[in-house]
Amino acid sequence: MNAYSLTLSGVKLEALASGALYWPEQRLLCVSDLHLGKSERIARLGGAFLPPYDTRETLTRLEKDLLATAANSVLCLGDSFDDSASSRGISEPEFMWISRMQAGRRWVWIEGNHDPGPLAVGGTHLAELPLPPLQFRHIARHGASGEISGHFHPKARVKMPGQAVSRPCFLVDSDRIIMPAYGSYTGGLQSSHAELTQLMRLEALAILTGPTMHAIPMPRD
Repeated sequence: MNAYSLTLSGVKLEALASGALYWPEQRLLCVSDLHLGKSERIARLGGAFLPPYDTRETLTRLEKDLLATAANSVLCLGDSFDDSASSRGISEPEFMWISRMQAGRRWVWIEGNHDPGPLAVGGTHLAELPLPPLQFRHIARHGASGEISGHFHPKARVKMPGQAVSRPCFLVDSDRIIMPAYGSYTGGLQSSHAELTQLMRLEALAILTGPTMHAIPMPRD
């Protein structure tokens, strides 16, 4: 399994190449910002056409991570669907796919700013989840510690000879982890954005996802 090991508040965690976070001691897989149904939502509102494969791609990635980790708990950190209508309008095959993955596992949906929790889909629905010494929520709070959140879809730009490459990343310091968006078609916010530089300590790392994971000092310009 392609992973980068890290520690937050004394807890050993594994950042996965897919953008998921695994807590081995708890057998808990955490994902953030799946934005299921994004292409459908854009089409519904009259926007540009996107190939309608994002939900399928995201669920395929999630299923692979569940098999690789043998997780018995899943925590979705908000914006699991692109809006409330997307969670109600999920196709029957996709609904059954999620139900199969939920079977025999604890599954928690955290409220996001795009969706108040996909109430039409099984599982537990919470505003946030404390699992001491860690705290899971959708949007990071200034002054928090042991916090794992999403929302910002962080990306980091790496300068290479003749080009700059931008990849989704985990942002990590001694107080928190901000997770990358797990879903397809999600875009992202560069780590140099003021909202992120104000949250993260100067010594923060950016852990880039992808086939080969890299940890670099968090780019701030």
